[in-house]
Amino acid sequence: MRRDQLLIDLRQYLERFPKEYETVARFIRFVEGQKRCFDRDCWNDGHVTASALVMNTAGSHTLLTHHAKLRRWLQLGGHSDGVPVPLETALREAGEESGLQVEAISTCIFDIDIHTIPARGLEPEHFHYDVRFVLRSTRSDSFTVSDESLDLAWVRLDEVPTYTQESSILRMMSKYELLLSQ
Repeated sequence: MRRDQLLIDLRQYLERFPKEYETVARFIRFVEGQKRCFDRDCWNDGHVTASALVMNTAGSHTLLTHHAKLRRWLQLGGHSDGVPVPLETALREAGEESGLQVEAISTCIFDIDIHTIPARGLEPEHFHYDVRFVLRSTRSDSFTVSDESLDLAWVRLDEVPTYTQESSILRMMSKYELLLSQ
């Protein structure tokens, strides 16, 4: 039961982004086959995470984190920790990692990604099945750097490639620019 809504949302995402069929099909197979897919200690296949392209109130900049563990500039996000609603996870993680009050621009999945997380300490190498949304800061764009980040930065949309060449982030930026042009 707790996986049903995510499966519906993934199928709706596929209708909007049919060119991503292989990734979506793999994601769906994982969720259908792994009853504990939202649990952080689900190591066999990996687990569902959620993240967000966090926009400032004006919509001109996105907030990137210089991730403390991975040492790369990435979007905000994290583990579901058993919560079967990825949007709730994305909102929680964005707030925890930045101190910002945020809201969803849309409740629809904006992007998905499946990526490998390297082994670290007692955690083996595993996959993150990441569900992504677009959020915006609602009151103030003043952030607080949490212990999960080395730094945070509001980055102008056209400057994102100077911070990261991470293909999934560049894909999200292209989708966001397309969204703005509609």
